Amino acid sequence: MKHVNLKSALALLVLGTGASLASAQAPAAGGTDQIKGLNPAFLDKTADPCTDFYQYACGNFSKMYPIPADRSGYGNFHLLADENEKILHAILDKAAADTAKRTPNEQKIGDYYASCLDTSAINKEGLKPVQPEFERIDALTSKTQLAPLLAHDQMIGVNALLSFGEQQDFKDATKQIAVLDQGGLGLPERDYYLRTGADDEKIRQQYVEHIARMLKLIGESDEKAAADSKAIMELETSLAKNSLDITSQRDPKNVYHLMPLADAEKLAPSIDWTTFLKETGAPPISEINVTHPQFYTGLNAILESTSLDVLKSYLKWQLINALPTTALPEDLDKEQFAFNGKVLSGRQEERARWKRCVVATDGALGEALGQVYATQEFPPSSKAATQQMVHDIESAMDKDIDTLDWMSAETKVKAKEKLQAIANKIGYPDKWRDYSSLRVVRGDALGNAVRAVQFEARRELNKIGKPVDRGEFGMSPPTVNAYYNPSMNDINFPAGILHPPFYSPKEDDAVNYGHIGAVVGHELTHGFDDQGRQFDGAGNLNDWWTPEDGKKFDAKADCEVKEYSDFTVDGGLHVNGKLTLGENTADNGGIRLAFMALLEDAKRKNLNLDQKQDGFTGQQQFFLAYAQNWCGELRPEAAKMQVQTDPHSPDHFRVNGVVRNMKEFGDAFHCKAAAPMQPENACRVW
Repeated sequence: MKHVNLKSALALLVLGTGASLASAQAPAAGGTDQIKGLNPAFLDKTADPCTDFYQYACGNFSKMYPIPADRSGYGNFHLLADENEKILHAILDKAAADTAKRTPNEQKIGDYYASCLDTSAINKEGLKPVQPEFERIDALTSKTQLAPLLAHDQMIGVNALLSFGEQQDFKDATKQIAVLDQGGLGLPERDYYLRTGADDEKIRQQYVEHIARMLKLIGESDEKAAADSKAIMELETSLAKNSLDITSQRDPKNVYHLMPLADAEKLAPSIDWTTFLKETGAPPISEINVTHPQFYTGLNAILESTSLDVLKSYLKWQLINALPTTALPEDLDKEQFAFNGKVLSGRQEERARWKRCVVATDGALGEALGQVYATQEFPPSSKAATQQMVHDIESAMDKDIDTLDWMSAETKVKAKEKLQAIANKIGYPDKWRDYSSLRVVRGDALGNAVRAVQFEARRELNKIGKPVDRGEFGMSPPTVNAYYNPSMNDINFPAGILHPPFYSPKEDDAVNYGHIGAVVGHELTHGFDDQGRQFDGAGNLNDWWTPEDGKKFDAKADCEVKEYSDFTVDGGLHVNGKLTLGENTADNGGIRLAFMALLEDAKRKNLNLDQKQDGFTGQQQFFLAYAQNWCGELRPEAAKMQVQTDPHSPDHFRVNGVVRNMKEFGDAFHCKAAAPMQPENACRVW
């Protein structure tokens, strides 16, 4: 659980929406070795690579792998994620069945998984494990009693009205501080409440109807549920109006307002903050980061004007909406899928129970499960090979900095200092998480889920006031993704992504550099995108650029903003060039660094990249491998959600938007000047 929105909006700059443990019907058989790094069957050779490279590289992918009914989309990442999921399935089946000879961690993952699978027990128990939570809400007789209840909610993963947690101090990355963030919404983000248009109005109406059905399922009358759902929508809309939009949240300066605790308390005096903090069990604090102070002044007004009855109904809704669906009785589980799965994402059916339970167990006990996975699936040779590639790409970045004619010598020195300070974390953490205090009881799925969230909440809050542990991973080892953390100044590659098609020791270097090399380059470039460049090598928010160089960077970044804002998806929606700027910069810079590293690798090994293999030169293989990273398709509902909420561009533009800015691509495929994939006014930051 990540308590604070800030953690996902900024702290972890991830490779993609991806498929940490995405679930689908996997056509491939025989394990990851059967997944090809460069798959010629994906190619649409009727397309012109210089006109639409994505179509050329990926045109047949969706014909071979149509979106399964239980998915909102399917892509090349999912091929590997499906294989990892099957491996985890076998691990968990064994841990669940082999009860006589289990380590403490095997007991926890086995019993958590078995409890999740036991739908009969889940349906029989219903909501009994969280009945005390509903009783707390019913017992409220005054708004002055809200503080302890809100604090308790935070500790069980319910971000009702607000969000409280911890983060690294942006100005002193050696320490952890408390943070108050905006929260309290049930729709994906604030603009779902505020956008005009028939489709947006329809989703809001469906959301109100969904809330009413959920309230009826927990015992409210039809009349009360209908009235409460409308009041809840009004309350959440008020919260949304006071919330910072997702594009503005990308600028770290917009979400860093460290202040004395006394000043923070004055923003929303309707909440007894002394009681709130005491009830969370957080260490004593004297200062706190309030990411968006206006949210809390607005929250205070909302609390003053909203009746206690409406607040109680809202708190019940937030509670049931936050509970893991795999631990809910069948009627509530199905209703959650009907709205979140079908309406918002376009999925046609729910995933198989075992797949959902694999994901749930990974979410609750990621390092306990991941330790078994890493031992079994990630040999030291893979870690060493990845480390060598990371080193090669960091060397390419060092040389790239030297070639930048727009950057002054002074800023180049600082850039190289930051580059040298970047830590590389590959595969899994050096120190595994201790789950000994987490109680997992076979047959108590909902209780297990709540206790797992409480465990993580306590673990996170206990960091406040303590030195930062720079060895932690922000993703579990089986995850098929990667990330850069600006406060840590580290790049992180879980073991899950270091398999075919993204990496294989059996593949040509050109293919590996196009696949995982571009991933490494992407994460490395995040350290120098419009967010990352604001942090220094120690992870502090610190402007190390000369004013003139900062302006030049902004001008070059603005070229990408305008370029990507011109791209549209089906339905006429434009990509948000400002929201996606960081990821677009990382995509463009990452492939350039990977290509530079490949050229150096070829020199070192005396490889002839001009020689054709299977009809393609090494350079062409590199670009094809990169493009096939992003082969895939989304359902219309999911595509719309991505454009509106995701800092990553749609896959089509993660390919075409990148190669069109590289002369090296045009040379490799002999594109004519001014071809669609080789426009005259290309953008380049790094």
